[in-house]
Amino acid sequence: MDTANVREAVPFFRVSDMKTSLAFYVDGLGFTIDKRWDDRGVLRWVSLKLGGASLMLQQFRPKGQDAWVADGKVGEGISIFFMCEDAIAIWREAVAKGLDASTPEVGNGMWVTGLDDPDGYRLEFESATDAPEDSVFEED
Repeated sequence: MDTANVREAVPFFRVSDMKTSLAFYVDGLGFTIDKRWDDRGVLRWVSLKLGGASLMLQQFRPKGQDAWVADGKVGEGISIFFMCEDAIAIWREAVAKGLDASTPEVGNGMWVTGLDDPDGYRLEFESATDAPEDSVFEED
C-alpha cells in the first residue's frame, strides 16, 4: 500500500440540527464553510475548515431514503483533538463568544482546553508548553 497516498483524516459528525451546529462551529469557534450540499432547499452537509483542520457535518433526513434519527446524543463518547499553536487563544476566543470551554490545564506537556458541541462531540484544543504538569491557566 502506498501510504503517501493518504493525506488526512476528516471527522464526519452526524448532527441533529444543522443550524444549531453551524452557530456553534462557525459563529462560536470560527470555522468557515468550505463546501456545502443543499438538498431541496435544506442545507444537509458541510465541510468546515479552521486553520489546517477540517470537519464534515451532516443532518440526515428524518424519513425516506437515507433517513437517520439519533437515539440519543450522537457524539457522546467521541473526542477530537486539535493540535494548535496556542490553545489558550482558542479558549479566550471561545469564552468571549459565550461558549463553555474548560479552563486550560497542562496535561502531557500541553495546554488543553475542551468543550462539547451541541450533539455531545468533545472538542479538545492543545498546544505545547513548558509549564509544569497539572498547571491551571490563570489570567494576569
